[in-house]
Amino acid sequence: MYRSNTCGELRLQDAGKDVTLAGWVQRTRKMGGMTFVDVRDRYGITQVVFNESDNADLCAQANKLGREYCVQIKGTVSERQSKNAKMPTGDIEIIARELVVLSESITPPFTIEDNTDGGDDIRMKYRYLDLRRNAVRKNLELRHRMTILIRNFLDSKDFIEVETPILIGSTPEGARDFVVPSRMNPGQFYALPQSPQTLKQLLMVSGFDRYFQIAKCFRDEDLRADRQPEFTQIDCEMSFVEQDDVIDLFEDMARHLFKEVRGVDLPAKLPQMTWHEAMRRFGSDKPDLRFGMEFVELMDVLKGTGTFPVFDSAEYIGGICVPGCANYTRKQLDQLTDFVKRPQVGAKGLVYVKFNEDGTVKSSIDKFYTPEVWATLKEKMGAKDGDLVLILSGDNANKTRVQLCTLRLEMGDRLGLRDKNKFECLWIIDFPLFEWSDEEQRLMATHHPFTMPNPDDIPLLEEHPEKVRAKAYDFVCNGIEVGGGSLRIHDGKLQAKMFDILGFTPERAMAQFGFLINAFKYGAPPHAGLAFGLDRFVSIMAGLDSIRDCIAFPKNNSGRDVMLDAPGELDPKQLDELQLVVDLHQEKA
Repeated sequence: MYRSNTCGELRLQDAGKDVTLAGWVQRTRKMGGMTFVDVRDRYGITQVVFNESDNADLCAQANKLGREYCVQIKGTVSERQSKNAKMPTGDIEIIARELVVLSESITPPFTIEDNTDGGDDIRMKYRYLDLRRNAVRKNLELRHRMTILIRNFLDSKDFIEVETPILIGSTPEGARDFVVPSRMNPGQFYALPQSPQTLKQLLMVSGFDRYFQIAKCFRDEDLRADRQPEFTQIDCEMSFVEQDDVIDLFEDMARHLFKEVRGVDLPAKLPQMTWHEAMRRFGSDKPDLRFGMEFVELMDVLKGTGTFPVFDSAEYIGGICVPGCANYTRKQLDQLTDFVKRPQVGAKGLVYVKFNEDGTVKSSIDKFYTPEVWATLKEKMGAKDGDLVLILSGDNANKTRVQLCTLRLEMGDRLGLRDKNKFECLWIIDFPLFEWSDEEQRLMATHHPFTMPNPDDIPLLEEHPEKVRAKAYDFVCNGIEVGGGSLRIHDGKLQAKMFDILGFTPERAMAQFGFLINAFKYGAPPHAGLAFGLDRFVSIMAGLDSIRDCIAFPKNNSGRDVMLDAPGELDPKQLDELQLVVDLHQEKA
């Protein structure tokens, strides 16, 4: 037995006990004839003492230990003379009588500390060392705990966990697939699932009326802080349910998780907001409700005066009121103007109005408007003396609202209003069933082709499909879409109509989704589902800005695993076996 106890469990009541510990050397300190070694494992850190006067050879051996040496220590638990209240084991130490070096270590490329000196790239390259750090380890332990809580909750609600295949057929509608060549079927390819969507619908046809899976999913798309090429979903589906049944059940699950993990009581009933309302009030279908600065439309106040051409020609003018910021300097306001002009935001400029503490008004467009207009603006914005109003305009209302949303979130960050220990959750409902794709020059499914249209809007499918609302719902927390789902189409004729609007010929629809279309001929029940992003959910609970630190082995922002150096080239022999030839198109100069 390599150890009798872990490095995090011994306490003062264990004094006098002979123990064996095993772990890694966190640090060593030599003080006169004494050497102190902090030994770390997954459970904590324990101080070990080597006394030169008791055993000079053993002490000399300890002095040769380097950081991250893997060691075994045998000794006796003793009360510390100089206690460390910041450590759970800070009341005790181990008086060593035997030291075994299980494995030596070269000098690590960064310090294995909570506040490490390693940058993101170097930590990702040596991820197995990064995982030794307390901060990262805690995130994975939190992920484990949440997974157990989720499984137990869903089991208590009669859900059954079913594993669906990873190698499936390609469904290019939506994000790009990762494809896998088949050696036994030359020239043909599997795809890795973007979600188990059609498979879980088949399970509903099969009579498994409550399914869930902690499912690995894959999407070949551009990355950001809350997105990885492979990710994990809490994937669920239910039969014989309406929208409110799904929302109520998974709201209960979210309430259970927040209570158990963070000790936070969510409201008895979470608010719901339609997609159109969310876009109008916050410029986002995932609004952050931890702070105010709600949009106010200002067309009736600022357009049509004939004095300021930018506003007179605008299709939308909107503003936010930033409390207590009328003291912003010209430099700060110029920085905000530069921020909204960045390509990532795309605004042409920014107008500010300061309602100063002394009652005066100062604006970047002072000369264009009268004091009466500023008074009307102040009242409509709900501004007080000392507040700052920021205004954007544009020729596309939704596009300008999205820009104003980015500005609102930036001000929330600058003013420290996006507290990671505060949680505001809601449901977004009534999404548009379709959205226009400039790239494809056609309507695309906002979620996926199997989403049920709102029954009240089905007559609009023929002439005005763009006006049809979906029976879809997203769970949003702190401005992050944590999960979403919808009622599914279970009627073959309605599904055929959906495919037709999306530009599928009957032949293409049958070739791509024939297995589902045929299954619906055998008594498909009404069904609905939802999937939470496990990575995002854990990152919110852990207060992280990125999902990478709650994933054991994540990819970087280029989709590369720098530790494994993947993706990489295949050996020519493998290509021959797959009957593939790599022909890279050269970029034109």
